[in-house]
Amino acid sequence: MSRWSLSPSGLVLVDKPEGPSSFAVVRRLRDRTGARAGHAGTLDPFASGLLLVLLGASTRLARFLVGLDKRYVTEVDLRVRTSTGDREGDVLEEREQPPSEELRELVAGLVGEVELRVPAASAVKVGGQRAYRLHRRGEAVEMPVRRSTVHAAEVLVYEHGVATLDLRVGSGTYVRAIAEALGGHCRTLRRTEVGPFRVEDADDELIVPAREALPFLPLVEVDAAEARAIRAGRARRAEPVRVVHDGELVAVDGTVLAE
Repeated sequence: MSRWSLSPSGLVLVDKPEGPSSFAVVRRLRDRTGARAGHAGTLDPFASGLLLVLLGASTRLARFLVGLDKRYVTEVDLRVRTSTGDREGDVLEEREQPPSEELRELVAGLVGEVELRVPAASAVKVGGQRAYRLHRRGEAVEMPVRRSTVHAAEVLVYEHGVATLDLRVGSGTYVRAIAEALGGHCRTLRRTEVGPFRVEDADDELIVPAREALPFLPLVEVDAAEARAIRAGRARRAEPVRVVHDGELVAVDGTVLAE
């Protein structure tokens, strides 16, 4: 049995700094609260920005958050390609920076449904092993191509071969893959939004109640009898709504939260 508690329960919005891994942030919150903890979408150590951390019984809600759209601001150095698509990789090629108009055409061409190659330093499994482990061992592998969704892409600044991009993407889209598709690498990466949540609202001292962790789903109030039946497994609301009784989240789409 886990020694970590099911309470406190809820969502914590964290503004992760550059450096620590997502797991290190989760571990710090777990140790501080004594609650079971997990994140709903990792950030690379070199990246910063919004990390959604679920505590206690609310860790069961992760599947409803991982698929949300995300927004990033990234600096892409178009003069250098690296082995990882970011600043931590080995230099593969030095290039001439494209003219501004050409860059904007390239960026515009990535909007929509696009095929992007998964970066070598990713958690995707290749032959049963994590790609980043193979990369660290120096093993060359053919990375898969994944269909990704880029909802919007805007060039904010382009100076000295470095483009600052504002990207709105679907879940599972690697920004490093976008940088590689443009012929460069991510020099910085910051996640500013996940679904309805914004990094400006991050406060790792504040636990958002479970009933407010999925504001994009309708809320249905039930009486005490139905709440008890759902928790006991005698009844089920298998629909995309938040089932609430007396201010507490009981279940979501058939997923029951422990009391």
